[in-house]
Amino acid sequence: MDKIKVGLIGFSIGGHVFHAPFIAENPDMELYKVTARKAEQQEMLKERYPSAIAVQSAEEIFEDSEVDLVVVATSNDVHYSFAKAALLAGKHVVVEKPFTNYSSEADELIALAKEKGLLLSVHHNARYHSDYKTVKKLISSGRLGRLTNYEARFDRFRNFLRPGAWREENLPGSGIHYDLGAHLIDQALQIFGHPTAVYADLRVQRDGAMAVDDFEFILSYPQVKVSLKGQMLAKIPTARFALYGTNGTFVKWGVDPQETLLRAGKRPADIANWGEEDPSIYGTLSITESGQDVEERIPSELGSGEDFYKNIVAAIRREEELFIKPEQARDVIRILELAEQSWAEQQVVSLAGELIS
Repeated sequence: MDKIKVGLIGFSIGGHVFHAPFIAENPDMELYKVTARKAEQQEMLKERYPSAIAVQSAEEIFEDSEVDLVVVATSNDVHYSFAKAALLAGKHVVVEKPFTNYSSEADELIALAKEKGLLLSVHHNARYHSDYKTVKKLISSGRLGRLTNYEARFDRFRNFLRPGAWREENLPGSGIHYDLGAHLIDQALQIFGHPTAVYADLRVQRDGAMAVDDFEFILSYPQVKVSLKGQMLAKIPTARFALYGTNGTFVKWGVDPQETLLRAGKRPADIANWGEEDPSIYGTLSITESGQDVEERIPSELGSGEDFYKNIVAAIRREEELFIKPEQARDVIRILELAEQSWAEQQVVSLAGELIS
């Protein structure tokens, strides 16, 4: 079958780290056109992907009849407008997370994609992270007993602001709750389904900061409390996951290794053990099992970021069901909106009837 020709909009960190390597590695895809306005972006594109065509505008991708799939890897403020333009041009679309700034925009894009009979998906790539895959498998195993508390964190340390960084401006879709929090919400929804309510604590803590740089979401479920957190002032690393159940506890430190490799310019074909964690960051399970105290290290599952575009190809060709559905990504945005409402009103907000996936 013919390769799926991809037009990639955005060749900053999102485009050249998280999308281009996996697109170029996929034998069923061709990295065909890429927006690269800056000289350094053009040089990188020519060096790493010499067959790709550098263009100056998104319109040059929308208007090209050869383009089958448009990938929107830009700042959040144009996710909606670029995705809409691509769908109207008859292209399948992948949007970097968060899907849109507002759930109403997501609803419009979902309806448009259905009307046009086109694929629309969102790059919630943290579903392919080694740590999350390990946690999901462990919960399914039942070894923790009845799960009572689930804590997930994305903590970092940067006590200064990056000049000109749009994520640090006081704009819709800015702040680490939309950036890192979107991952955590999506993961929780995949494990536990729809919560009944949300409470949020959203802070601006660094000197001179304007956007949220510390967040906590508490999602309510009938039998389990889900706490999702992130901050920018964690100098000492914190546990990525902590699970508490009637049989004991599981704690997972460290992060999926794929981003570090991708930022260094590596691709899966370059690394024999791609997605494999160092055993030093395997999680620890401490439980009571068959009347005995048991403590063991749980080998992590392989990270598999390449599986995202494998599924996109298969879904376009109608060989597989789409793994990350736009309705799921829309629900992440709706929870973020209601979390901001919760913080503004200082109260728990019900999610009854708010989620659609």
